[in-house]
Amino acid sequence: MDDEHDGIPQRRFSLPAGATKVLLVRHGASAHAHPDRPFPLKDGHGDPPLAPEGHEQARRVGARLAAEHAAGRTIDALYVTSLTRTHETAAPLASLLGLVPVEVPELREVHLGEWEGGALRLKAAEGHPLYTELLAQQRWDVIPGAESSEAFGERLWAGLRRVVAAHPDQTVVAVVHGGVIGQLLADTVGVQGFTFAGAENTSISELVVDASGRWWLRRFNDTAHLDAPLP
Repeated sequence: MDDEHDGIPQRRFSLPAGATKVLLVRHGASAHAHPDRPFPLKDGHGDPPLAPEGHEQARRVGARLAAEHAAGRTIDALYVTSLTRTHETAAPLASLLGLVPVEVPELREVHLGEWEGGALRLKAAEGHPLYTELLAQQRWDVIPGAESSEAFGERLWAGLRRVVAAHPDQTVVAVVHGGVIGQLLADTVGVQGFTFAGAENTSISELVVDASGRWWLRRFNDTAHLDAPLP
């Protein structure tokens, strides 16, 4: 018998029965931070809108995911957080697919305590000693009043498990935040700190969960749509 057709071939990954695929999309670039114009707050969190480049990024990721949907990689639901930048990022995809985004407040960004309203970005730009310490310890609660990694992770998983429970054998998109993606992916693979920090704006990361609750990390920081021409 021809060896090429004998035995068991390697095959592409396929979703286990009852599994859910979660595409985590980071929001587009948000408005610039200014020392004299802090971002408005919503439930204590900085709530800037998208910058012009963020709207362009949102159009690009929306076009890419809509094209994948049309090619048979069906997207069954679209989720956002309680913050404006995720709603604005999801809007192009929602329009293209006719989906109504569902808000999951638990998936909002980490609370930054005294550094909310854009202060984190300003402190980073000035090289503030506490920002250096934050990076060294890889913990948000180095910032006075900020949320601990443990509390942050607990609320994120509560929200994400609720999403997954509603979508066996389906694919969902959740437009979330950089800190959210970093925490969820670190928890999935069992590491601590900021291992998965730095997801680009409108990057796509992929998690799969099966019916037993086992998680796989399938993709991180996919930005192919930002370099390709719009379809």
